[in-house]
Formats: sequence, structure tokens, C-alpha cells
Amino acid sequence: MAELLLLSNSTAPGRGFLEHALGAITEVMHGRRRLLFVALASGDPDGYSQLMRDCLARIGIRVECADAAGLRGPVAGAEAVFVGGGNSFRLLKRLTTLAVLGELRARVLDGVPYLGASVGANLACATIRTTNDMPIVDPGSLQALGLVPFQVNVHYPDGEPAGPPGSETRQQRIAEFLEENDVPVLGLREGTWLRVSGRWPPSGGWPAAGSSGAAPDLRSVDGTFVWTPSHDQRPRSLSTALLRSWLRSPSARNRGPGRAPATN
Repeated sequence: MAELLLLSNSTAPGRGFLEHALGAITEVMHGRRRLLFVALASGDPDGYSQLMRDCLARIGIRVECADAAGLRGPVAGAEAVFVGGGNSFRLLKRLTTLAVLGELRARVLDGVPYLGASVGANLACATIRTTNDMPIVDPGSLQALGLVPFQVNVHYPDGEPAGPPGSETRQQRIAEFLEENDVPVLGLREGTWLRVSGRWPPSGGWPAAGSSGAAPDLRSVDGTFVWTPSHDQRPRSLSTALLRSWLRSPSARNRGPGRAPATN
């Protein structure tokens, strides 16, 4: 069964690199001590990889870095895989060129934990169509890993910044996506994550430092499902049945804004 940790970002506002998520990473690793880090979305994969090594060494995890020359062997032997942030089009092009998407998906479905930050979270979806990135390269296809039955939009804003009259908002972009695609979208705010264990009992996220968090709340804003974390020491989980009902499409899109009916 899949074990996923999908983070909106690797550095929450006011916190150090992955500081907000070290507990969740420890949990999803479940005693594993080796992790394959894929930094192929980054313009500086070596620097990013060293940052990851230094960070996860603090919790006893040895980071093995992916070689752009070949990934199938490392993926086949990985205890866990972490796909880092950067540009999603560059990431998908490199993974497609290396012909490793199918192998990675199979390993995750076989129980190898998958962790993704920013575009690494986008990669877990069926496509990367809800990325925020500029298409700096042509990956040939937008198909991704298909590990979850919805799309993710990372770095989802707490409020749209003021702009010139007529400026397009994130929500308007997602609304355009929903006009042409019959699939729900989960907006992940900064400093939050979605944890999937087994099939569909997700939990997740810590409030960013200084934020005014709320009770766990999966709410629909014109079709975008926004997971708001709790201030509790242990974030509560959404039930399997609840998430399935909220992700039912297209009826999910028609619910309109509102709180999910219950948590457990």
C-alpha cells in the first residue's frame, strides 16, 4: 500500500529547511535509514542534495543522491524516495528521458515511501497540469506518477495579493483548469502537507510560524480543496470515507465552499 508525504514546500515561512516537517518525515520513514533523493527539478542539484544530506542527518537518515545519468538501479534498490522542488517541467522531462516513471510508480505502490516537496508533490498526481511553473522545457507529455486521484496545487496562497485591476488570481487559474478537467484540486498552503498511508487516511501539516491556524478543515473553494492544519500536537486525520466523498468528481466541484462534515 502506498505511503506518501506530499509537502507544499521544503522551507516554511519563518522556519529552517524542512524544520516544520522532520517529525512527519520520521513517521513516514518508519525506521528506514536510507533515502534516495531526486533533485532533478533543481537548477543546482548538487547544492540541493548537500542541503538535504545535512538536514536529514539530524534525524539519522542517510541520503543517497540520484545520478542524472541513470536512475532505474537506484530506484529499484531504494528504501524510500524523496523528490525535491524546482521546475516541474524540467523534472518530468528528465525522468521521462531516463525512462524511470513506471519503475518509480511500481516501487511506491509496492510500499516504498514516496516523499515530495513542491513539484515533487505535483509529480504524485496523474499529471503536472496544476503546477505553478513556467514550461521552460518540453517534457513531451504532462503525465506523471498517478499516485493520487486528484491534482495538487502547492504554495496555495492564504490570500490573493493585491495587484492591478484585472490581474489573474491563483483561484481563477484553477477554475480554468476545472472548466476543462473533471478532477478535483487540492490546494496545499505553505507549511502544510498531505500524508497518505495505506489507501486514503490522510493527515497533515503544521501551521507556519506565526500563522493563525484553524481546526483541521478540508474545504472546497470553487473546486479547490484546501487542507488547513491544526494547532494540535498531533494533527487529526480525515476518514477514508470522508475523503472519498469529498474527492468524488464532478459532484465534489458542486459542493461550494464549506467545512468537511467530520474528522476523526
